[in-house]
Amino acid sequence: MRKLFPALLILTTVMFAGAPFIIADALNEPTMGIVYKIFYFHVPLAWNAFLGFTVVFFASFRYLATRNPKWDARALAAAEVGVLFTTLVLITGPIWAKPVWGIWWTWDARLTSSFLLWVLFVSYLILRTLVDEPERRAMVSAVFGIFAALDIPLVYFSIWWFRTQHPQPVIGDGGSLDGRMWRVLMLCWLATLGVMTLLIRIRYRLEAMRTEVDALRMEASRNTR
Repeated sequence: MRKLFPALLILTTVMFAGAPFIIADALNEPTMGIVYKIFYFHVPLAWNAFLGFTVVFFASFRYLATRNPKWDARALAAAEVGVLFTTLVLITGPIWAKPVWGIWWTWDARLTSSFLLWVLFVSYLILRTLVDEPERRAMVSAVFGIFAALDIPLVYFSIWWFRTQHPQPVIGDGGSLDGRMWRVLMLCWLATLGVMTLLIRIRYRLEAMRTEVDALRMEASRNTR
């Protein structure tokens, strides 16, 4: 992974820097016009937030199975980046909604469950600050992280299970996204995925080093007694 990091950094930088120019040339949606182009940020951010929280789910399971602190560090890194991306989703959504719906926010199933997902993982991060003992903190956080991630299917399927103000899907299941729009969306998703991968990796390395320093500090403390 270390050998791939420079290439991933360069590729992500190129795609992310080029995305605004490609979005500017993309087609406007017939009824919404230029405001629709926030779609190319909003949707990739949401998809990758789901992916980040899915990493928390699996990393938490792995920690409970192995008690390896590296899995706890991975879960923490993914949770922090997932919260960042979900925050951006909750910001870009109302910016898009106001000119289209005439309101900034409505408590429909998709928006409410998305806000709940954000609250759950912010609570996950707060919970970690309330437990001092590392092993107990990791175990409690893993259980809560698995529970919090169960909201992901509710967010995703809410527009099928409930009547919502949120638009119906435009990809798959009868979606009608133009092919040129689809290609721009995929580029933006890949660029955002690259950013998320880099952020998680950097945050994981910081947490792993912090864990190593804490272990050395505890060992030194025992040796001086």
